[in-house]
Amino acid sequence: MKPKTGLMPFLLAAALLAGAALAGPFSIKSFDGWDAEEIAVLSSMRLRELPPAPNDPSNAYEASPAAVSLGQRIFSDRRFSSNGAVSCASCHQPGKQFQDGLPLGLGVATGARRTMPVVAAGHSPFLFWDGRKDSLWSQALGPLEDPAEHGGNRLAYAHLLKAHYRAEYESIFGAMPDLSRMPKAASPLGTPAQQLAWSTMSEDARREVSRVFANMGKALAAYQKTLEYGESRMDRYIEGVVRRDAEASRILNAVEKNGLRIFIGKGQCITCHNGPLLTDQHFHNTGIAPREAGQPDHGRLAAIAKVRSDEFNCLGRFSDARPEQCEELRFLAADDHATEGAFKTPSLRNVALRAPYMHAGQLATLADVVRHYSKAPAAATGHSELKPVQLSEAEVRDLVAFLGTLSGPVVERAQRK
Repeated sequence: MKPKTGLMPFLLAAALLAGAALAGPFSIKSFDGWDAEEIAVLSSMRLRELPPAPNDPSNAYEASPAAVSLGQRIFSDRRFSSNGAVSCASCHQPGKQFQDGLPLGLGVATGARRTMPVVAAGHSPFLFWDGRKDSLWSQALGPLEDPAEHGGNRLAYAHLLKAHYRAEYESIFGAMPDLSRMPKAASPLGTPAQQLAWSTMSEDARREVSRVFANMGKALAAYQKTLEYGESRMDRYIEGVVRRDAEASRILNAVEKNGLRIFIGKGQCITCHNGPLLTDQHFHNTGIAPREAGQPDHGRLAAIAKVRSDEFNCLGRFSDARPEQCEELRFLAADDHATEGAFKTPSLRNVALRAPYMHAGQLATLADVVRHYSKAPAAATGHSELKPVQLSEAEVRDLVAFLGTLSGPVVERAQRK
């Protein structure tokens, strides 16, 4: 449940127009207790209405089956970490919705925030809870050099790629640079020794290694972009409502249907959890208390400078995009104080399978989440957008029951040969 009730009339009007087109001549009729306006909103939530993820002009290799294959192998390779025990799949576990079920991410050390799932992440213009990366490939690089996640360094990764994946890499990206005279470990973000080694390298050598590192991220992104959500019970039910199918109307029970009614109505959840992915892809301050009292997380506001200065962003020298193709980054406000304490709206798809909740796992259950939004406490930093919504315990129960209908499979999109 989210605030901004002023958006609701626009949202309903847009959904009504879309729903009318989809429902055809029956769009003016009610069905299963839903009126025409509600059916239009429900129709906009169907997974079948999700368009393909937009092409990323900064990654020229994202549609390459060879890059997908290489990225999938790297994704599960634990050698790409400082201790040889952590891979991307360690935190983004396929059996756990491509996250880890922990309050805080656990790599070579414990992180400061919860692991976000990467399924359908190609639809988002900014990645991570705070949006500090502007592409899937740039997002993939961050954990690799983060001391609490993979804890590695880019030159060591280049050596690993050359030793174990050279043929696959060169078939996609071209010849690897000569690394024989370079140190075994070096990075501008690593340990003091690694940073010193990096500083002794020539500018050309540093650029060549960073190019290999960027290409590694592009291969990982190509694989991650194949991960999609499959249909849930909610999708099948809404499809039945749109088609006026009496059999499909029994897919949800009365409690779940009431939860859906609260979701699009009284609870105001759909204000931010809208569209087929049930997210507006934006950042909001919802008054979630910091994990450690007295240590507020500044969220999106602190991340804006990071994404603008990132050497691997859309405007950087390792991007395949033309400057005019980087509109999201070019027009990003440099100092937007309305984003203080704001975090990304996550997709609610499969949400019942992804406890605990919020950006640092502060809330253990979905009932806790619903009660938080109902009470709308003040924010520890910045200004919460929430307004109190008086939900009874029965309504909390019904809304949580509805959220359980959003679970479906995670599928890998087939690649064209």
